[in-house]
Order: sequence, then structure tokens, then C-alpha cells
Amino acid sequence: MEINLLTLCYLLGSVSFIIGLKMLSHPDTARKGNWVAAAGMAIAILGTIFLYSKDGVKLENYGWIFGGLAVGTVAGTLAAKKVKMTSMPEMVSLFNGMGGACAALISIIEFQHLTHPMLVQDNLYAAVGSLDGATLLIIFAGLIIGTISFAGSMIAWGKLNGSVKDFAFNGQQIANNILLLAIVGVAAYLVYNISITNYYWFYFITAAAVLYGVLFVLPIGGADMPVVISLLNSFTGVAAACGGFLYDNQVMLTGGILVGAAGTLLTILMCKAMNRSLMNVLLGSFGASSKGEQQAITGSFKEISISDAAVCMSYANKVMIVPGYGLAVAQAQHICHELEQLLEEKGVEVKYAIHPVAGRMPGHMNVLLAEADVNYDSLLEMEDANNEFKTTDVVLILGANDVVNPAAKTDPASPIYGMPILEVEQAKTVIVNKRSMKPGYAGIENALFFQPKTSMLFGDAKVALQKLVAEIKAI
Repeated sequence: MEINLLTLCYLLGSVSFIIGLKMLSHPDTARKGNWVAAAGMAIAILGTIFLYSKDGVKLENYGWIFGGLAVGTVAGTLAAKKVKMTSMPEMVSLFNGMGGACAALISIIEFQHLTHPMLVQDNLYAAVGSLDGATLLIIFAGLIIGTISFAGSMIAWGKLNGSVKDFAFNGQQIANNILLLAIVGVAAYLVYNISITNYYWFYFITAAAVLYGVLFVLPIGGADMPVVISLLNSFTGVAAACGGFLYDNQVMLTGGILVGAAGTLLTILMCKAMNRSLMNVLLGSFGASSKGEQQAITGSFKEISISDAAVCMSYANKVMIVPGYGLAVAQAQHICHELEQLLEEKGVEVKYAIHPVAGRMPGHMNVLLAEADVNYDSLLEMEDANNEFKTTDVVLILGANDVVNPAAKTDPASPIYGMPILEVEQAKTVIVNKRSMKPGYAGIENALFFQPKTSMLFGDAKVALQKLVAEIKAI
């Protein structure tokens, strides 16, 4: 009866994950979907704690188990409530890294359980002959993938908060690939030839996987980080699925597969948006700068006053807003939504142009605007937005830089050359809000700012939008 009840708990958990993931696909149901998935996870956890047994022996040490659950719950809740929207990518990387670490620890513990009899001389030969190659394969897969995800996510977390800088050396791509081949090769050898004389190479693999995860992410920076975060997220899902295999835990397996599959699909979409191949990411050459001298930018930029910008937008037929990281930094999503409503009251059609990699993580701008209750139907994906720029009177760019840089189309020497961008220069008027003329996250100048139809509106996005709203109300 207990086994059947535990199976039911796992079934409910698995179904809730699938339903929750489906509900997350739309802002109107995303919050409920999150609760549905969380409820399923709670059922699976409690079912495992109270109903799981092996050889008739149930789990013990409830004090340690619930103590760990309490600490994790409190820490996670406080972190989620206090985190700013600008720090959300760092938190995602940190939490993802913790998931990878958990999967790797599962592999380490199970490897020790599996090989412990082998280290006892009385059972040496029997133990070596009884080692399960399939189980070893899953253990090594979980260890390698989980460790790489953990180490890479920690570096991504540091780079996103500014504590870790980009680093690369000549031949790093080759070194990374050799290291990865060595990790896989040693693991494959141990799966088929593990013994009391070579089992310790397992810990070499662990250390090497940490080093590879660090070297994999260190040279990657700028506009490439959303793809890296998505890829590492898929790694964690696959590693968790390996843990599900080891424990014959259906809900853990289902959750891992869902995360791994969703992360992989999102990575492919991100790569398409960046005009890069997935193989390019996996082989470590991702984010490398193009060779050659970049095109020089000539001319000068011009500024626009708040009053002129207000008049320009108030009498437009269509206004397109392009949100970027600067909007998140200023926490200006609510005043931006107020501007949208104010313009619509004046008969202006207002839409948002969303680039797939705007911000610091996949979907960053969607989450930011959803927080301000912006209508999801007002958000246009890149291809749809590009089709409408020709009929747009005013484009208001709020803190976006690289995703609107025409160098991606015109300068083969640019690091972002070939990346699909929002073609805002097709609009009649372009207004760019930035704190200064400093380059964007990719570290390159933007020729858009020097074009005749572009005007610069300097200042903090929230302050600028508040002044703009006040001026429009006065018109």
C-alpha cells in the first residue's frame, strides 16, 4: 500500500510539473503555474520522506532532514523577496549552480556507496565483479554535468555582479576541448575497468570538471551571457535526471528531463537570436570577437529635451518602446507602463519591441514588464517588431544598446556581426535614453546614436520617464 501511495505521490508531482510548465508560458497563468509545480514538489518531497523504504528500512534522521528543509526554505524565501530585478540574473545563476552541485554530490555519495565494498579486502574480488557498469555510467554523467554546471554558474554569477572579469588566453579553446576529452576519456575507462588501484581517478574527474566549468565560462561575456545561463540551466536538468535514474525516483527524473529539455530548446532559440550555432557554444569558441579593424564611427550625436520628446510622442500615431537593461537598473518598469497608458489615452498606439537576449538572462524584459502588469499582447517579438518599425513614428529606447546596434548588420569586424537586431533605424524618429555615451555590455560603440534621425535623452530611465509623463500630462 505504501509503495502504491508513494508512486501516486510521484505521479502527482510529475503531472504538476508538466502542468506548471505549460502555465508558465503565459503571464496570466505563470504565477498559478509556479504554485502548481511547487505543490507537486512538496507532495513528492513529503512522500519520499515518510513513505520511501529500501529493503524494508525507512528514512531516519527526520531532525536533520526537516532542519535542512527549514534552512533552505527560509534562505530561498528571503533571497527571492529581497532580490532586485537587476539582480535576478545573478540569483538565477546562483540557484542553478546549487542545483548542479546537488546533482554532483549525489553522484559522489552514490559512487562511495557503490565502491565501498571494493575497498574492504575481504570482499575485493566479489565487489569488483559486481559493479554495475550502467550505474557507474549514470554516476559519472551526473558528476561531470552537475559539476560543470555548478562551476560555470558560479563564474556566471560573479561576472553578472561584476566581481569576476572576462579572462582568456591564447589557445584556450583548444585547452578546454582537450580537458573535456580527458574528463570523458578517464570516465569511460573507469566505467569498464574500475578497480581498487584506479578508483581514485573519480576525484580527478571531479576536480577537472570544476576547472573545465570555470574555463568554459570565463572568456564569455557581454551579450552572450543569456545563452550561457540557458545552457547551464539545461545541464543542471540533465544532471538532476541522472539522480532520478540512480534513485529510481520518477518525479526527480521527470523534473530533470523537463528542465533539461526546456533549457536546451531555449538555448537553441537563444543561439538563433544571436546567429550562433549550438556546437559553437559547446566547443568553447562562443563569444569570441571577430578579427579585423572595426568600422570607425563618424559624426556627432544630438540631444533632445524632455518637452520636445513629450510633444513628439504625444502627437505620434504609433510609438514603439524598446526596453533594455537600463530600464531594469532604474526599476522604471512601472512608470514606463504609466507612460504607455497615458499615450494610449491620447489615441497613440503603443507597443513594446522585445529582443530575445535583451537584459542579462532569457526573458528578462518579459519578466520585468509583467511585474508592471503590462499587457502581454503589447509585447512584440523581434521579427514582428521589425515588420512594424517602418510604420512607427517614434521609437523610445530605454537602456538597450547592443540589440539595436546596426554594426551587427554592417560591420563584419564587429563582435556582434551577424546577430539579428531590432531594426529601429527604420522608424521616423528614434529617441535613446541612456545615462551616458558609454558602450553597452558588449563593449562597442553604437553607430545608431550618431544617425540624423536619432536623439539622445540622457539620464536615469526612471527620472527621465517621470519627467516625460509629467510633461505629457501638461500638453
